[in-house]
Amino acid sequence: MTLSSSEENYIKAIFQLQVKDGMVSTNEVAAVLQTSAASVTDMLKKLKTKKLLVYEKYKGFKLNNEGRKLAIMVIRKHRLWETFLVNILHFNWDEVHEIAEQLEHIQSQQLIDHLDDFLGNPAFDPHGDPIPDASGKMPYQSQLNLNQFPLQIAGEVSAVGSQSPDILSLLEHKKITIGAKLKVMQNFAFDNSFEINVNDKERVHISSQLAEQIYVKKILHDSK
Repeated sequence: MTLSSSEENYIKAIFQLQVKDGMVSTNEVAAVLQTSAASVTDMLKKLKTKKLLVYEKYKGFKLNNEGRKLAIMVIRKHRLWETFLVNILHFNWDEVHEIAEQLEHIQSQQLIDHLDDFLGNPAFDPHGDPIPDASGKMPYQSQLNLNQFPLQIAGEVSAVGSQSPDILSLLEHKKITIGAKLKVMQNFAFDNSFEINVNDKERVHISSQLAEQIYVKKILHDSK
């Protein structure tokens, strides 16, 4: 099934909302896509006609199996293009989201499969988000939000929760990038801020709001 760029944007937004909330409301989609509720309603009618949605009265709507498959393929393209832009063309990780938003609508499956092979079939994109494989299967990694990560335990940054350029730029300024080694030294009760050791080199202070955007996995064999 071929969808327009607008339809793909909608099913991707619905998919990401329903992962968190289950059933999705018109207003939630309107907020994410920065459009009117009336425009969302019109698009939902089109997607329902294409048999991509399930609607429950008084509860909202969600993608059915076919809709989810199509949304996952859009996400696959987006994350592969982000990986290409960062790893091959050397864009910064805070520069690629909007470009990948354009590239994700390329329809050639052959191109995407070749891109995946060219990149070495990566499991995660430059922000630590899982890249679905050609069958739609998402890789999984065990990780914790930095707010819940234990003190004095070695960890490695595995993902970030936002692709806001402002947040990514701040993280990079503090040397907190994917793969960086972290150890939470102190958690201050007054404002729930953190002092962390980054890459065994420097200590930085971060707010609880920034900590919410950082995901960490434990390092099983730490030499320190």
